[in-house]
Amino acid sequence: MTTPFADKAVEALSETEASRELRALASTIKKHDEAYYLKDEPSISDGDYDALRIRNKAIEERFPHLKRKDSPEERVGASPSRTSGFAKVQHSIPMLSLGNAFEDGDVVEFVNRIRRFLTLPAGEKVEILAEPKIDGLSCSLRYEDGELVLAATRGDGAEGENITANIKTIANIPHKLTGSGFPGVLEVRGEVYMDRHDFQRLNEQQAAQGGKVFANPRNAAAGSLRQKDAGVTAARPLKFFAFAWGEVSESFGATMTECRQKLRNWGFTLNPDGLFESAEALLQHYQQQSVQRPDLPYEIDGVVYKVNRLDWQERLGFVSRAPRWAIAHKFPAEQAVTRIEKIDIQVGRTGALTPVARLEPISVGGVVVSNATLHNRDEIERKDIREGDFVIIQRAGDVIPQVVSALPEKRPADSSPYVFPDRCPECDSPAVRHADDAVTLCTNSLECPAQAVERLKHFVSRNAFDIEGLGDKQIRFFFEESRIKSPADIFRLQRDDENRSPRLKDIPGWGDTSASNLWNSIEARRTVSLDRFVFALGIPQIGQATAKLLARTYSSLDALLKLFELIEEESRDGAESDALKELLAIDGIGPSMARDLREFFTEQHNRAIVSDLQEQLTIEDFVLEIAEDSPVAGKTVVFTGKLVTMGRDEAKVRAEALGAKVAGSVSKKTDYVVAGADAGSKLKKAESLGVTVLSEEDWHSLVS
Repeated sequence: MTTPFADKAVEALSETEASRELRALASTIKKHDEAYYLKDEPSISDGDYDALRIRNKAIEERFPHLKRKDSPEERVGASPSRTSGFAKVQHSIPMLSLGNAFEDGDVVEFVNRIRRFLTLPAGEKVEILAEPKIDGLSCSLRYEDGELVLAATRGDGAEGENITANIKTIANIPHKLTGSGFPGVLEVRGEVYMDRHDFQRLNEQQAAQGGKVFANPRNAAAGSLRQKDAGVTAARPLKFFAFAWGEVSESFGATMTECRQKLRNWGFTLNPDGLFESAEALLQHYQQQSVQRPDLPYEIDGVVYKVNRLDWQERLGFVSRAPRWAIAHKFPAEQAVTRIEKIDIQVGRTGALTPVARLEPISVGGVVVSNATLHNRDEIERKDIREGDFVIIQRAGDVIPQVVSALPEKRPADSSPYVFPDRCPECDSPAVRHADDAVTLCTNSLECPAQAVERLKHFVSRNAFDIEGLGDKQIRFFFEESRIKSPADIFRLQRDDENRSPRLKDIPGWGDTSASNLWNSIEARRTVSLDRFVFALGIPQIGQATAKLLARTYSSLDALLKLFELIEEESRDGAESDALKELLAIDGIGPSMARDLREFFTEQHNRAIVSDLQEQLTIEDFVLEIAEDSPVAGKTVVFTGKLVTMGRDEAKVRAEALGAKVAGSVSKKTDYVVAGADAGSKLKKAESLGVTVLSEEDWHSLVS
């Protein structure tokens, strides 16, 4: 630190020395704040910056009468520790993402799927609200008795960051609602964005000041909103469009259009919308929006369609992390031509060898692209893509770069087809591809360093353990230093560090504060939900939705582990396993997925990892919040035949909401079979096993 008495303990400072030190600290910290917040170019490490702030605060606490008017502690939005980030906020109702439609057929299927799910008669109209999909940053605003009390980013959908001070600097966000009739609790959701003119002007200012020039308006909006100093956010030209709501203490309308009009009356700006009654009308509107897109004052990347009736939205519900009643129709990807300099092979956590094209950097849709996925060996052969080729690339959904096709007419005369490796580039083990699979896999799953690192990255990722401060760079560092080899090592990291030399805090780029923040982040994740734990294990084919399905079905890790012990025990003599039948009976678990689960949980090395983690963690049982008087809670239900009053999908969703387990096949553990018209083999099996059979009317009587 470049301050007068940096090497002298605070307790040893005289009053004169303290005054001089505070003056120097205020000036130094201000300089570093400007470099970081305004220019996006930090001039010192996080650890060194934190040390300055901590020392300033310690001196002020010992000599409070010397606190300066320009004290760093008095700056709006500033934090004593930049590495700690914004405070976390749990969303009372998850902020989920939307499913995507890229083709006209996807939109037609979206409308048809709604009709099927709701079992609507042919003549019944389905009103769909359409609105531009703003390319910005989603956030929620919580109002209590009309006053803005909290604002948060979407984050991972379940947990976001508290950005209240920054949100209050945006001019068109009301601090107090206008008019009357609003609910006591109203959580408004929308998009923070920057329009094209303001974006261009900001970049001109940034360039003139030697600061960071943003790639596109969305990046500029995101970077501006997540500033630690709300004064920086206030200086950025941000705007807000409301588009929906989350938690409300009372209903304020029967349709999207009615509720959106009330939001306007209460002081919110909403983007223009339209109401349509067919897929054809939606597609026509989409084409109009596509044509008008370049002339709009703000960036949009598609059109969002939502079922207008709120009671239908409630019936439709959600699937995985997206609502069934809404979809985003994305605009076609922008394309560009560039050259493949090299094809590299990346090895993922499952051992999959994925080819990646290293490109001559090119701007596509305002973003500079230098890498693009080639998916697998079949894709390379089908498109005949070679090193040195000129290729057309696009950002699918304006996000993921991919190679569309090669341009053979521009190909060098000495070009030769790309030869896909038959050995892992990371560990030199054989790489094989099964006859029915497009993926080539490294066979050394237990010792391949690339797989180990990728599994660890997945373990700490946002939707798994979400350990702040353990990103790709840190995981690779700890792995190469042999500090972390398996997931449980993460939770022994602090203990082991005490016996190491050098200590983490003494390694360049870390420091006391950074190390302490990491230890705190790890400790905060020693308790984890069962579904997050299962997802974090990185089992092939097991995503978030399936992890939640397993957690919901088996409730505890012990029960899940016992299941696979039974499967192995029952299968030893070649007999058909009842436990395996139970697993396969779960609606959503197929033979391939069951095979991967079984292989993972019965492999000795994997079981050792799980046991090791159990010693370090508290893994919470899954608890389904259901009505206490539900007559089907914990019961296993099978639906068969044609249902009249509701579709099969809706019946399943409603049964699960009441705490039932919906199975796809009948067994002796089935409690109820609900039989509609033309019920076949499942009904016969239920009758042979003595399982209770209900008509559709009986089922409604039971659950109502």
